[in-house]
Amino acid sequence: MSESLIPKTFLFRFAALLRYRSDAARKGPRDLDKRYRLPSFGELEGKRIFADLRGAWSEEGLAFSARVVGKKQVPWCRASRLDESDGVHFWIDTRATGNVHRASRFCHRFAFMPFGAGREGNQPAAFAVPIHRAREPAKECPAGSVIARAEKRVDGYILDMIILASAMTGYEPLEQPRLGFSYAIIDREQGWQTFSVGRELPFEEDPSLWGTLELAYDAPTPDAGGAARESRRA
Repeated sequence: MSESLIPKTFLFRFAALLRYRSDAARKGPRDLDKRYRLPSFGELEGKRIFADLRGAWSEEGLAFSARVVGKKQVPWCRASRLDESDGVHFWIDTRATGNVHRASRFCHRFAFMPFGAGREGNQPAAFAVPIHRAREPAKECPAGSVIARAEKRVDGYILDMIILASAMTGYEPLEQPRLGFSYAIIDREQGWQTFSVGRELPFEEDPSLWGTLELAYDAPTPDAGGAARESRRA
């Protein structure tokens, strides 16, 4: 592959701080302030940022909130076509292995949509999604362990998401304070906003292309792009 064709985000392994909030998984993430903002390193390649993503952790699980703006159409959401639907996806490795190309049982993918569930399809939806080519399948999530709450806005939506500890094999934040991590906010009008690399590389199935979340009790105040650091990829 020509160096000019290699995405800039592939050259670095990115890490971001995820701040602690004791009631994150119980109270939900709606009132997280800018200190909890997570970055999108697609900005390095001039990609448009159309969503504000914030998150927090506690011993009980993870909580995220996405505010998507700039939409001119109603979100299009179909459970049978997740990769084409408006929504938010997370990839999480509770062991932050970083150098494996096929997902282990500690690797998980979760998908959330602002609509698409319920009898009339007007309720938010949350799923645990198998990772393609996984070496070992993740455990089946207990009912109610992934939760979505949504609010429609004139130019988009707000989507609150909770992933309880019971949904993640190996979630032990005090012993394992680093998570392999990536996300994709999918918008049929505006494209994909991702944590680091985009669909030009197979990050959806390759954990070595994910970044890292560092679970911090006391993180420094982030700049406008979120508390983050980077290291050059070997």
